[in-house]
Amino acid sequence: MISELRELGWRPEVLNLGEGFPRPNALTRASARARLNGVPKGRRIVIDGLAFGVMPQEAEALSVTHPLIALVHHPLALESGVSEAEAVALRESERKALSFAHAVVVNSRTTARALAEYGVPGERITVAPPGTDCAPSIQRHHSGPVALLAVGSIVPRKGYDVLVQALAGLIDLPWHLTIVGDDRDPATAVRLRAYIAHHKLGPRVSCLGAVQPSRLAQLYATSDLFVLPSRYEGFGMAYAEAIAHGLPVIGTTAGAIPDTVSAEAGVLIPPDDVPALAAALRRLIENAEDRASLAAGARKAAGTLPTWAESAKLFSDAIERVV
Repeated sequence: MISELRELGWRPEVLNLGEGFPRPNALTRASARARLNGVPKGRRIVIDGLAFGVMPQEAEALSVTHPLIALVHHPLALESGVSEAEAVALRESERKALSFAHAVVVNSRTTARALAEYGVPGERITVAPPGTDCAPSIQRHHSGPVALLAVGSIVPRKGYDVLVQALAGLIDLPWHLTIVGDDRDPATAVRLRAYIAHHKLGPRVSCLGAVQPSRLAQLYATSDLFVLPSRYEGFGMAYAEAIAHGLPVIGTTAGAIPDTVSAEAGVLIPPDDVPALAAALRRLIENAEDRASLAAGARKAAGTLPTWAESAKLFSDAIERVV
């Protein structure tokens, strides 16, 4: 996105606000505040939603001196694994912060609808779905187990526990799962590895952590089936990337996933439905023809995904309107 904005004539400067958002410690918050306060008066500021939603006081102060744009991926309160009390606090914090944004850029119509419930006026919201680069068409021919791929940060929202539980009932089938995702939530990563060991699936599941883009592209190209039973997605970038690589998809009906994964490209099941996920996996592991049909649908759907240039133009227009 940054490079595309530069192509459109913008000169963005990237500020690192620190690690730990949306739960920053006091030092990180103070450092982020200082960095933002150092931006020359009148210059447009775009703040990622992970930080913006938990900085209402900072947003209020900045809105007086700067055109302020929030970039929201999904409401923070909808993250899985947060307590009810924390969800209430996050919802109120983000609602207050967004009231000071002069514009809000979101990744999907689903997120736009969610923010309307936060009181954000529709005229302030711009939907700019992330861009996706379509990969060359690939004919997958290899022997051995069906290669399953899951991509996403190791956090409760991604539903890896559901995936492991479903696969534990499919040990009679030939498959191997590769999980790619950063360990930003160490406790969840530890629980996932313990869960895999508990079900004696260690030899059949590889957890690679975060990988380089070239390695990820290789994994998309050499896998047979993408599966991620996410509990919520504001957009679902990994699903779009899988489709761009012509991979059949198993996902869920949660959030914006149905907007990204069409019936011709994948199978969607309810979130947290282990039997439904196991049934979908069994069908597509056993039936190469069904996988091939969905792969063809994915390649067709890939042509409808927005490019980064198209996404950047929408983003640019939203920024341009804020003065």
